[in-house]
Amino acid sequence: MNRFSTGRKAILFSKFSKFLPLVMGLIVIAVFLFGVNYVSASSLEGQQESLEKAISRDVAQCYAVEGTYPPDLEYLVDHYGLTYNEDLFFVDYQSIGGNIYPDITIIRLAEEK
Repeated sequence: MNRFSTGRKAILFSKFSKFLPLVMGLIVIAVFLFGVNYVSASSLEGQQESLEKAISRDVAQCYAVEGTYPPDLEYLVDHYGLTYNEDLFFVDYQSIGGNIYPDITIIRLAEEK
């Protein structure tokens, strides 16, 4: 076998080698987009955890200072400075009584844009 001859495999490889940079570029772009989506999802989870901690902290502070749990979520917003993105999260705050810890549920409404 002559090592300088252009056989069928060499011709086939030369045809596909033209598309190799394009394929590699598409792979790099796909990996980049996957990474961006992963970071975005991680950021949303972090925001939700932060909101849960902030509400819990404010509810406990209200009980420690005033002796009763807050009657509604607006009370925390008005008196304890709670802020959150209402377009991104829905907070269901159910006050059971002045001396019973409220039932708090946080639901993510939509993905951040």
